[in-house]
Amino acid sequence: MRNIMKASTIESKFPLLAVEHGCIISKDADITVAFRVDLPELFTVTSAEYEAIHAAWVKAVKVLPDYTVVHKQDWFVSEKYRPQTGDGDMSFLSRSYERHFNEHPFLSHSCYLFLTKTTKDRMRMQSNFSSLCRGNIIPKEVDKEMTVKFLESVGQFERIVDDSGFITLTRLTDDEITGTADSAGLIEKYFALSPEDTTTLEDLELGADGLRIGDKKVCLHTLSDAEDLPGRVGTSIRYEKLSTDRSDCLLSFASPVGLLLSCDHIFNQYLFLDDSAENLRKFEKQARNMQSLSRYSRGNQINKEWIDHYLNEAHSYGLTSIRAHFNVVAWSEDADKLQHIRNDVGSQLALMECRPRHNTVDAATLYWAGMPGNAGDFPAEESFYTFIEPALCFFTEETNYKDSPSPFGIKMCDRVSGKPLHLDISDLPMKKGIITNRNKFVLGPSGSGKSFFMNHMVRQYYEQGSHIVLVDTGNSYQGLCELIRRKTKGQDGIYFTYTEKSPISFNPFFTDDYVFETEKMDSIVTLLMTLWKSADEKAGKTESGELGNAVSGYIHLIQEDRSITPCFNTFYEYLKNDFREELNNREIAVEKEDFNISNLLTTLRPYYKGGRYDFLLNSADELDLLSKRFIVFEIDAIKDNKELFPVVTIIIMEAFINKMRRLKGVRKQLIVEEAWKALSSANMAEYLRYMYKTVRKYFGEAIVVTQEVDDIISSPVVKESIINNSDCKILLDQRKFMNRFDAIQSLLGLTDKERSQILSINMSNHPGRLYKEVWIGLGGVKSAVYATEVSMSEYLTYTTEESEKMEVMELAEKLGGDIELAIKQLAESKK
Repeated sequence: MRNIMKASTIESKFPLLAVEHGCIISKDADITVAFRVDLPELFTVTSAEYEAIHAAWVKAVKVLPDYTVVHKQDWFVSEKYRPQTGDGDMSFLSRSYERHFNEHPFLSHSCYLFLTKTTKDRMRMQSNFSSLCRGNIIPKEVDKEMTVKFLESVGQFERIVDDSGFITLTRLTDDEITGTADSAGLIEKYFALSPEDTTTLEDLELGADGLRIGDKKVCLHTLSDAEDLPGRVGTSIRYEKLSTDRSDCLLSFASPVGLLLSCDHIFNQYLFLDDSAENLRKFEKQARNMQSLSRYSRGNQINKEWIDHYLNEAHSYGLTSIRAHFNVVAWSEDADKLQHIRNDVGSQLALMECRPRHNTVDAATLYWAGMPGNAGDFPAEESFYTFIEPALCFFTEETNYKDSPSPFGIKMCDRVSGKPLHLDISDLPMKKGIITNRNKFVLGPSGSGKSFFMNHMVRQYYEQGSHIVLVDTGNSYQGLCELIRRKTKGQDGIYFTYTEKSPISFNPFFTDDYVFETEKMDSIVTLLMTLWKSADEKAGKTESGELGNAVSGYIHLIQEDRSITPCFNTFYEYLKNDFREELNNREIAVEKEDFNISNLLTTLRPYYKGGRYDFLLNSADELDLLSKRFIVFEIDAIKDNKELFPVVTIIIMEAFINKMRRLKGVRKQLIVEEAWKALSSANMAEYLRYMYKTVRKYFGEAIVVTQEVDDIISSPVVKESIINNSDCKILLDQRKFMNRFDAIQSLLGLTDKERSQILSINMSNHPGRLYKEVWIGLGGVKSAVYATEVSMSEYLTYTTEESEKMEVMELAEKLGGDIELAIKQLAESKK
């Protein structure tokens, strides 16, 4: 049917002919190669790295032939978080977390690069000769030799950029450009201004008074005149909101119109590579004309000086003369909102010291030229002359935080948008060689959100099958442990604490299967030696050897005779009777000064039945901690007890070492909270040193959590072991230590980049969200600041506020002990 409408069809004006072998061919014989660009994450790039990225772009652009257009296109589109609640095995807290972020808005970023080989005539084309203005387009032939040379230079371009180590280019396939029957291609997405799989083309209204695509009303701001640009440009700018007088937070020069512009928009960056020598000859001629006319106008004199300055720069430093253009295409379906967006774009351009120019005259032509593969249609009068180096400063060089591709990890949030992120800080960094162990060192003053972060991390590790052993000194994990205990009907979530009514009690001699590994036997010997000898007494070789014989003999006895109850009481009786008799009947007598068994029995008497501490090692609960996945030792009440505390610390370490050795292929975590209290014990310090060096071989990780670095330094045994063997360092708000952060930086071996990131924590938090920020550094190679934001249900589970914990527990008792239901009801009432 013949078209009788006044409006033209897109088909008649469409400038693209075909997409073959990953190349877009236009009807004017322009060839375009398209790439997806992966940029570094926001707030993770230093000044030197920005310079290195810039240098890589410069080298890459210089290998391209004349009459090439470099078109970088950054899409920033608002999306809403889709919760992952479809998994039937998802826990109550995980589901609460996902629901909390349901429909949470964030700005998604996609970056594309188009390299277009065109001709000299096309590069000089004005807007009145755009394919939009022509009745029809007669296809031209492609020059084979030119194409081969161009594709070779594109290969070199790709290699140079990839080798920089900061940016990755991925060639787009034909289907990604044109789309398939089921998914939209890049060209379709551009014509709908939507990154989603929209396979429906929308009406375009390309009028003089405005631009409309479907229901989206578009405004366009351009940087197309040298007069609109700042006097100086650089590769990076200081982001004041997250900078201090002692640290700089840097972003790329064009970041104000990138992720910092929080509306739907596309930022187009064009470089037009003309014949540089011809450009300079043209300017020489223009300068002579200005000189001859200078007596008639002072403006000619000034222009001549500017042209001379441009030529001097070009010849002095061997710079390449090019043309450039930058524009921001922003849109909204709401006309009133579009006015605010127009103001926002203008103010962000002004932050770059540019003069914002709202373009309505050439909006349609510029939008049409921004189509992937149609850069050859760009109107020449909208560009300005510059050099490669300053033009590339207008490239955006960072993107959103990215999810880890690993199946294992924890959920954190993007500090800018609040979008949930999947973050692997254990397995993937090990595979990539970023870290050599999974150990972690956590530092954060009181009130910085340390307990919240640790609860959040531990809960997610537990839900993914980890065995967790926690040493706590403030009931920080009581809520989470109680939730796990009631959920598993007492099969897990073991909470050891000391009270007068229910003193802490263990049985180091009990195992479900009567299997005693060498390490377990050694730990029992160490425990007995600690009970026998004081801290300043050194055990002799014969003493430790005979005590080892006694333990070995007792274990053999209980393995043979299962009617004997394994506990300290029956061991003491074996020691007093069978072992002493065997010792006395030996062919070679053991001298009393070498091994005084009477002194041993006297010293151990308080732990035998009827003694002062008979409860400690004779637990009636037949509890084998090997199979329990969440165990908390609350040691606050006994940390100052010189007799109980050393024993408890050894039992804790023994429990973990038993897991470490016997649970093959199972992830394990030992977490020591408020380390200084535990490290005050020499035995514990030695154990931690051993642990930190060997746990990585057994799919385990040791984590020390403390408020003060001085706590670690005060233990010389542990200082080097913990810090040197913790490839993952986690720091919370350090502004309390701002004046002495130099010492912390030196001790932890932090770089200046990491220092700047840490000192930016919580400096510019979003007022509409409740969260605390945390810095995570991996092996000095990768680091970033994330937000710990949780749902109300998680908050009530993790809270350390006594009144809130009591409120949860009292409601749980009223509901028959169902703590999960109590948390749900309280969370709903507090929303």
